[in-house]
Order: sequence, then C-alpha cells, then structure tokens
Amino acid sequence: MKKKTRKSVAKRFKRTAKGKILHKKPGRRHLAASKTRKQKRRLRQNVQAGGKIAKSLGIELGA
Repeated sequence: MKKKTRKSVAKRFKRTAKGKILHKKPGRRHLAASKTRKQKRRLRQNVQAGGKIAKSLGIELGA
C-alpha cells in the first residue's frame, strides 16, 4: 500500500530540484522588538536540513 504524505511536514519543508530539504529558521513570529536588525535579517533566509533529519524528511516528503 502506498504511504501518505504527512501534510504538516510537507507545509514546513520544501524539496529543491536536486533533492535538498529546505526550511525556515524558527524565531521570527513574535518578540521581534528585542532582536537586532541583523538577527531578523538572518532569520528571513531558508536553511538546508542536514544529517539524519534530512534523510527522514526525504522519506516523509515522498522520496
């Protein structure tokens, strides 16, 4: 039987054309007034998931 995609995971992570898993950095939703401009700028970027997490996410996202 075919496995279903976990929708909660699929909304948080994105797969690139080459198969890398990207996600947004946490910590940008609230309490932003206490963070520096540099911190907030860096939090805007996507980062690549690595290691065992990326491997398991590849399975979850339907590799």
